[in-house]
Amino acid sequence: MLFNSIEYLIFLPVSFLLYWFVFNKKITVQNFLLLALSYLFYGWWDWRFLSLIIFSSIIDYTCGLQIEKSALQKTKKYWLLISMIINLGFLGIFKYFNFFSKSLSEAFESIGYSFDTLTLDVILPVGISFYTFQTMSYTIDVYNGKLKPTKDVVAFFAFVSFFPQLVAGPIERATNLLPQFYTKRRFDYKNASDGLRQILWGLFKKIVIADNCAIIANQVFDNNQDYNASSLAIGALFFTFQIYGDFSGYSDIAIGTSRLFGFNLMQNFAFPYFSRDIAEFWRRWHISLSTWFRDYVYIPLGGSKGGTSMKIRNTFIIFIVSGFWHGANWTFIVWGALNAFYFLPLLLLNKNRNNTNIVAEDRLFINLSELCQIGFTFTLTVIAWIFFRASSVTDALLYIKGLFSSTLFSIPSVDLKPLIYIFILIFFEWLHRNKQHGLELNYINKFYIRWVIYIFIFLIILFFGAQSQSFIYFQF
Repeated sequence: MLFNSIEYLIFLPVSFLLYWFVFNKKITVQNFLLLALSYLFYGWWDWRFLSLIIFSSIIDYTCGLQIEKSALQKTKKYWLLISMIINLGFLGIFKYFNFFSKSLSEAFESIGYSFDTLTLDVILPVGISFYTFQTMSYTIDVYNGKLKPTKDVVAFFAFVSFFPQLVAGPIERATNLLPQFYTKRRFDYKNASDGLRQILWGLFKKIVIADNCAIIANQVFDNNQDYNASSLAIGALFFTFQIYGDFSGYSDIAIGTSRLFGFNLMQNFAFPYFSRDIAEFWRRWHISLSTWFRDYVYIPLGGSKGGTSMKIRNTFIIFIVSGFWHGANWTFIVWGALNAFYFLPLLLLNKNRNNTNIVAEDRLFINLSELCQIGFTFTLTVIAWIFFRASSVTDALLYIKGLFSSTLFSIPSVDLKPLIYIFILIFFEWLHRNKQHGLELNYINKFYIRWVIYIFIFLIILFFGAQSQSFIYFQF
């Protein structure tokens, strides 16, 4: 079920009314309703996918209890490995098996050996990378003593399958989200109303920004040899805003929806295109995944505490693994490695924590130095996104080669209308860069001014939203 679909437009208010006015007597009943709604939401695509998420929930629920029960560290590790192997095994089979099989076949062909490539004809389950990482964090935290395992099976299954963030995040930690299923929820009008504003802003980013930019970006990337350099630059720019509007828009809708039901999810995007260096960008982009890899991969490897060689090794591991998480294609691996190259000088020069505050804090306007820093960081990001979007590494290199032409300063041959919507996005997000989302307008005392803005955004969505495009991150 898509957030921007008619089905969801019916599903959400019905779920809200049932949750607060019918099943509001006992917390266990509310949790069971959330579980049923989540399975309906997820099974809307293909009910067969439910078997995987149910099986994964059973495994991690059992492993958590067994880790706590085990007296020997060796036995605890055994149950942790069962959880890791099964969860990563699902990812390996459904997401990476064909990639490794094809890559192995091509490697042997390059040295003169040829054999038939073994591939599996399977459909990638929606959101498998997200809920797999969420359940693994639970067993890892139980193993490390950061969390007591739950015996409430309904609460745990609802935590794994919680429908607002199930298929594209944020990737919640059990330490944050799971305890919220134990606590009696009370309707908070202020929190819920701001949740509605966040949903509205997320829909604007998805329907107006991402879907309009996608039309042009797809045309340019799929036929890049037919366009001049300026059009290629516009195509790369539009994809940069497409993926931001698409993914951060989903996160806003997910977080806003959760607030309607009395839950608070972590912020997943913190206006990353206002970053002054790549380190700051990665603190602000897909925060739930970045911090997951930091806590469960980077720090256990030694982080940045070792010598120079260890710092370099760990940096490349974390970025390449992050790239590979996004998809089974060499383009994602190169994208991750390229970001590692971007990040490494900052780390080695101990400048990776230089920009931890908000840009132009307590000021409306940006200064020239900050503008140059943001412009340089944004340009590096746009170039990296070309590898993310291209169908192959060769296509990405040809695309970048096409940018270095005298036609870069000619008039683009593509529709530039999405630039208007991008300007509106930047305007609102710049004004609210110290807040959770672009429509957090509680500081405006005049209610009619707030409502004029809400209606303005709604009308833009209604009249200028593009034909619906599927969420990019559903494929991950």
